Amino acid sequence: MDICVYCSSSDAVSPAYLEAAESLGKSIGSRGHSLIYGGAAVGSMGAVARGTREKGGRIIGVMPEKLHRFGLFYDGIDEKIITDTMRQRKEIMESRAEGFIALPGGIGTLEEIFEVMVLKQLGYHSRAVVFIDLDGFYSPLMEFLEKLCRERFMKEGTRTQYAVVREPEAAIDYLENYIPQRAETKWFKHP
Repeated sequence: MDICVYCSSSDAVSPAYLEAAESLGKSIGSRGHSLIYGGAAVGSMGAVARGTREKGGRIIGVMPEKLHRFGLFYDGIDEKIITDTMRQRKEIMESRAEGFIALPGGIGTLEEIFEVMVLKQLGYHSRAVVFIDLDGFYSPLMEFLEKLCRERFMKEGTRTQYAVVREPEAAIDYLENYIPQRAETKWFKHP
């Protein structure tokens, strides 16, 4: 399975987040899967790539030329893809992935995973979407999504289109056992 992981490129985060990213990479590699990610050698991105490499997993890195100029690519990548824009980068990652995981991350991580969720909600894909809620990192976000449902900005069914797990290994378990379901497309009227 080709697994897309969205995560931080910051080395300034707590070591616990980097350890979780490396653990996720090890799970991806040891179970015979491939990693698709933003290509960087730094932060959680670098950690997930190193973990995948350590366990023999294939790594696909996708990076826009503007960032490539800074020499950020992880050296152990099997397939480097350089794009003109961030939009192209996301499109390639989305189209090649068979499942999506969000590790703790910043606004880039949120933007990428939310785009995937919107595309799923609108029926453009039916692939698995998983948040790793390490030490409650995503709990405030999940509470906000619940509020969106209560206030009827989001349909109740949208909550079934993503999973929240606590550990990296559980995210891989979820992807491996996921049964695709097509989204309900009656999004414009509430009952």
